[in-house]
Amino acid sequence: MVGAAPIPLIDVGTGLLAGARVVPSPYQDSRPPGATLTLVVLHGISLPPGEFGGPWIEALFTGQLRASEHPYFATIAGQRVSAHLCIARDGGVTQFVPFHRRAWHAGASCHRHRVACNDYSIGIELEGTDDIPYTDPQYARLAQVLAALRASYPQLVDVAGHSDVAPGRKTDPGPAFDWQRVPR
Repeated sequence: MVGAAPIPLIDVGTGLLAGARVVPSPYQDSRPPGATLTLVVLHGISLPPGEFGGPWIEALFTGQLRASEHPYFATIAGQRVSAHLCIARDGGVTQFVPFHRRAWHAGASCHRHRVACNDYSIGIELEGTDDIPYTDPQYARLAQVLAALRASYPQLVDVAGHSDVAPGRKTDPGPAFDWQRVPR
């Protein structure tokens, strides 16, 4: 494809995506023995809700979010959550957890009658909300990342929303997310 951006590479040994800014999260651990990556869970996040571009997502995923910084943060400070990647509004990628490790992103979850999605999934946060459209750079970067993941982990076949694996508990990435733009 003429003019298409190259697919980034993944170092399967380190579990890192080439070109991603790496900011290690303490909220990760080993996957269970024999776990095979079969699922990508897409999330939407903005901190504070509806605001983009600040340092708050990184602070949350690294355990540095202070409740005093914003009234909303008092409700989430101290949560031990992370994701493998976060794709910003401009398409920039930050990696918090290597792909071969378990990120704490899906919580109580189930996909295709399998519980504990964190064990066998990769969590990708997209900076956004349920009701504000995601950006063209985000969709383009997501397509590149999914291609790289599928090339590196051939059994990775499913892509679901957080709302799909935790229905009734989570709504993201929400109605503003255009699933038609996700390569299947």
